[in-house]
Parts: sequence; structure tokens; C-alpha cells
Amino acid sequence: MPLKLKPKPVWPVILFGLVSIPLAWSAQTIPPGAEEDWRKANEAVGQLKRGHADALKWEQANVSPPVIQSQVPVGLKLLTIEDVTRQAWRAHRDMVHPLSRLGTANVTLMATGRWTEIDPRLQRRVDGMDEMLEVAAQARKAWLQAVASRQALTQYRAALDAAEAASELGRRMVNVGNWSKLKQTQVQLVQSAAQMNLLRAQYAADQAQASLIKTLGLRGQYTHVTLPDALPDVPRQLVPIGEWQQQALAIQAQLPDVESMRYQANFDLALAAYQTSHALVKGTRDEVLKVREFISEETVLHYNGMLSSVWDLLDESRNQSQAVIDAIASQRDFWIAETDLQWVLQGGEPDSFVSLGGGSEAAAAAAH
Repeated sequence: MPLKLKPKPVWPVILFGLVSIPLAWSAQTIPPGAEEDWRKANEAVGQLKRGHADALKWEQANVSPPVIQSQVPVGLKLLTIEDVTRQAWRAHRDMVHPLSRLGTANVTLMATGRWTEIDPRLQRRVDGMDEMLEVAAQARKAWLQAVASRQALTQYRAALDAAEAASELGRRMVNVGNWSKLKQTQVQLVQSAAQMNLLRAQYAADQAQASLIKTLGLRGQYTHVTLPDALPDVPRQLVPIGEWQQQALAIQAQLPDVESMRYQANFDLALAAYQTSHALVKGTRDEVLKVREFISEETVLHYNGMLSSVWDLLDESRNQSQAVIDAIASQRDFWIAETDLQWVLQGGEPDSFVSLGGGSEAAAAAAH
């Protein structure tokens, strides 16, 4: 089954939020005689997925425009690996000759990323094929980074939404004397951190887009390209390692001893990155995300049963967003590792292999 990273709506707009606005404080702050009204209103809040936070989101949506806009300018559409690969080749006029020599079937295999189905002996027959593969690999990795960076922005915005809701609730509690200014500053710091994380993520996404445009030779023609909403699904099972090794041995047999040793070293590194990155995806998909979803659902139930606070709910919303951000990074790393492994099998030599450093988009942009 594919890795499902499309987040559930964090802040559904529900009319019940209207009645929950006065309930940012505990029941003890309600004047005598109003307990019944408070109880009925809080039951209505319980029907919200995120309780009081939904009410604040409703207010923000109906009173003032959102601070961060997520519109992406319409431009050149690069929605698939094939799109970005063929666009990269168009920027290199010297690709015309090897493209014509390879034939339509082999070119399609290469453009769609199915390099293991191409006879590696063609490299000795078709001049420029190695350059074609290198151009395709670099374009593909730049595209993966750009898609992942853009996909993660949704989660950074969701984390900021939760932090802003917490900060607003804290402000209201201070206004009625239920909180100290010291406690309010603590949630303000969380909000500030979420704002800075979003700024860093937006910068990383912009840089990744610019790097992709440069890699494709489109500078001066486009400032933005249209990308898919999410990375390709990660296969649940790896290609058997024995199949990779058989292909590597077949190619090594054609190489001089010195080249064969260098080839083996690159293959070992690429294979390790491929296996490890897939294990990290499985750990994220089958363990972290499932556990995080369970914790989130239980937190909502506890909140609706008045067994946990709105702060617990908002904290868990931020935690869930971070878990998805890390999952996106793992998914991106797998596809980069898979690209490098296929490239190495065809004789390529990447400058470096994926670092598998985690979910920080800013760090990932620098690493790749």
C-alpha cells in the first residue's frame, strides 16, 4: 500500500465554533447561575474535531485574511518524473544525437526512471548516453527536493495555526485574570518558533524551486514551475537485493580492474542508502504515523470528555504536523537514493549520497 501523507483537515470550519468562543477559560470562571449554559455550550464544542481551536480558526477566517498565502503561480507544468527529465534534455542541444540513436523505447524507459530495464552495454555503443543519464539524475533529484519542500509547507502552516490558537487562548485567559503574563509568554514563544519555522520552510521551498529551474536551464524563462501536490508513492516492498547485485556483476564483468573496484564501492554505498532509506520510510509509515494518529484521536476523546485540556489538544496538533514533515523527508530521501542506485548501476558516479538526516527542510535543502 502507498504511503499516505495527505493530512486530514486540521481546522474544519464548523458553525458550532461560534458558541465556543467564550469557553477559552475553565468552568470555574463562569458566573453563578450560568453553569447550565456553559455545559450545553461545551457539549457543542465537543462536536468539533479540535474543540476551542476550531472556534478561533473560524474567527480568523471570518474576521481577517490569513497571514500566509499559499497560491502557486501557474507556469510550466512538471507533474511527473518523465516531464522533468524530458525538459532537462531539451536544455542540452547535444542530447539530440544520443536520443535519436537510443530509439523511442529506450528513451521512454530512461525518461520514466526505469533505467534497470536498459541494456547497460548501450553506453559503449551510444556516445553521450552517460551524459543523458547524468542530466536526468540531477533533474530528477532537484525535482524531488522541490516537490518535498512545497509539500511540507502545508504542515508548517498547520503547526503555526495551532500555535496561534494557543497564543490567542492564552491572551484571553490573561485578560480575565485566569493566567499570568509569564504563562502567556511561554505560548507566545511557541508561536514565534512556529512562525520562524514556516519562514525557513518557505525559504527552503523557494530555493528548491530556484535550484530546479536552474538545473533545467530555465532561468530567465520561468520564475516558478507547477509541481504535483505530493511525492510519488513509495513501494511497500523493495526490489530484491539479489536482482540489483546480479545487474552490478554483469556490468563489472565488462570493466577494467580499476574501474571495477570503483564501481563496486559506489554500488555498495548506493545500495546501503537505498535499503536504509526504505527502512526509515517503513518505520515512519508503519509505526510513527500510526502511533501519532492514535495519540491524536485519544487526545481528542479525552478533551471532549474533559479529561485533558485544550493545550494538550493544540500540542498534539503540532506534534502530528511534525511527524508528517518527517515522513515527507523520509519519502524524498528514498526516491533520491533510488535514483542514485539506478544511476550507479548504469556507471554513474554521484558527487555524494543522500544523508538521511531527518525532517528539517532547511537542512535538507543544504544537504541536497
